[in-house]
Amino acid sequence: MERFRVQNGEVSLHVVADGPRDAGSLPILCVHGWPELAHSWRHQLAHFARAGRRIAALDVRGYGESDKPEAVADYRLSVIAGDIAAVIDALGGRAVLVGHDWGAPIVYATALRHAEKVAAVAGLSVPYVPMGDVSFLDMARQIYKDRFFYQLYFQEEGRAEAELAADRLALHKIYFGLSAAGTDLAFLMNKPPSAGLLDGLAAPERLPDWMPEADMAVFVEAFRRGGWRGPINRYRAQDLDFAEREPVKGRPLAQPACFIAGEADVVRHFVPGMDLYADPGAFCTDYRGTTLIPGVGHWVQQEAPEAVNAALERFFASL
Repeated sequence: MERFRVQNGEVSLHVVADGPRDAGSLPILCVHGWPELAHSWRHQLAHFARAGRRIAALDVRGYGESDKPEAVADYRLSVIAGDIAAVIDALGGRAVLVGHDWGAPIVYATALRHAEKVAAVAGLSVPYVPMGDVSFLDMARQIYKDRFFYQLYFQEEGRAEAELAADRLALHKIYFGLSAAGTDLAFLMNKPPSAGLLDGLAAPERLPDWMPEADMAVFVEAFRRGGWRGPINRYRAQDLDFAEREPVKGRPLAQPACFIAGEADVVRHFVPGMDLYADPGAFCTDYRGTTLIPGVGHWVQQEAPEAVNAALERFFASL
């Protein structure tokens, strides 16, 4: 396993990589979501390196050992897409991208804004939907005007940071609560607007098998040291993303693409009455298929690494 840093402007990014440099195939770059790290891809790094592929993952800006700028504007999708493009350049100039949770919109944005660097895209948990004439936050403000929605809760600077920093089991609650074993969708979607993020999320008596204590300790220590502001700023930057949408507005995803998710992922029901996983390839021009994994929640590449790796293998083989 290699560790190195990539500079993009004033921001230094921490990258881990494995597998041969001269693999003879395009490198794979994995991009995590919230609240995760490059460590979220440990199973994929090990698997594809053993298979002879060059594979890397980064701590997204704001997380882990990457730099953590303070300003909300530093977390716009266009800016983070520039980070991913810089890492691709360090890997040779062109790559296949794999993104989970916020990592999925990040890799989609990179594919749109730096198309020549992106050979293909695998999205996990969040399907590709192009920006249109209504911002996601404005839509959420209407849908959830009388209920709690975590992305709206995150808009007030400092509030969520304080709640999460004060609870030493915050990550235990989040990881368990959004896994297949912990998901209580009816409650999560109907908390009162005055609720906190962790209200109703219980820490498990013991961690699930897919999250050993040693791995959880990696996440806990990273967020203890780095704090929560940077990761949450990505949510706060969404209206700024909307303001600079013109270069990507309405555009389909042109690269070969696939979608992988757990059947029990809460993201699937973010819009009440709709199944967001019904047609994940609707806005892709070269869609290679959907894999929904039974009995799996939001942390799909960690909850079901073998199934995710198999789905990625099929996708890579189709390229």
